[in-house]
Amino acid sequence: MSGVELLPKEYGYVVLVLVFYSCLNLWMSFQVGGARKKYNVPYPTMYAIEAENKDAKLFNCVQRGHQNSLEMMPVFFMLMILGGIRHPLISASLGVVYSVGRFFYFKGYASGDPQKRLSIGEICFSGHVRAYVLLNFVRSAYACSIKGSLPQ
Repeated sequence: MSGVELLPKEYGYVVLVLVFYSCLNLWMSFQVGGARKKYNVPYPTMYAIEAENKDAKLFNCVQRGHQNSLEMMPVFFMLMILGGIRHPLISASLGVVYSVGRFFYFKGYASGDPQKRLSIGEICFSGHVRAYVLLNFVRSAYACSIKGSLPQ
């Protein structure tokens, strides 16, 4: 298991948050599948067209909520994985905030009124920003430690 011993012992919390977020995204995909049946939007149609389907907006809101989470997932995973190397508990905590915020973001979006995604779901973006700041702190600390300006 070369390399694993280099990770902090709390890194497992980061992994748990990533698994939780993956399960959340799987749940969102099931919601989109249910909306496909409910609003009669067959595969491979990504978004319904209002001229062809009276419930297009309702379906598109569910689809867009999930799609937005998929679009942000690579950045979130990268921030969690890298930030967790140096600060696993802070990263995991921010990851939980982000994931819970993502749930409310999706629920608000899936309601059919896109503005509802910002009520409670806005907290996910504050978690995302904090994770980004943490990653930059880790990067700066690493750069300084290479130059010898930080104590080892």
